[in-house]
Amino acid sequence: MTTRRPKVHTQLGRPAVQTFTANDRINQVLIENLDPAAWRAKPPGKARTIAAIFTHMHNVRTKWVRLTAPHLKVLTQLNRAHCTPQQARAALAESAARCMEMLVEALGDGRIKNFCSDGWARPMPVGLEMLSYTLSHEAHHRGQVCMLAHQLGFPLPKEVAYGIWNWQKLWKDCGFPRGPGHAS
Repeated sequence: MTTRRPKVHTQLGRPAVQTFTANDRINQVLIENLDPAAWRAKPPGKARTIAAIFTHMHNVRTKWVRLTAPHLKVLTQLNRAHCTPQQARAALAESAARCMEMLVEALGDGRIKNFCSDGWARPMPVGLEMLSYTLSHEAHHRGQVCMLAHQLGFPLPKEVAYGIWNWQKLWKDCGFPRGPGHAS
């Protein structure tokens, strides 16, 4: 599943969009390679299911866009009780596209001045703070997914578990001719 990449003409905007694209590719790779039985497997205690984690990631992205760039297309939220892996992949691709548009407007043309992560949180300036916040939120939840899959008896194949750290390959898979740190 490919995500439409908007055109960006600024020094920070292009790498930000490319980084977010690679970030979403990791989400897609994890869902593609999860054992289907792991999707709804009940973790011990009150932990979320893997399905609930990925739906949360999409739903939070929709909130970021709604609060930060309300002029962009409003996305439909997912229901964690009924969402399939295919629906999650499609929704994540769509919310990634909206987040990239938001990044372009924040880091590219300057239309967006503040990033609102939540209705109760103080807005933060756009820039590396915004990008770092979004990436760390998703990385945190991917760590939960990898840990839960392992704990529930559905460990990811080693090439997948290690592959999500191969940014050179992820970059290439996203259609960028050169890896991180190089102008495209």
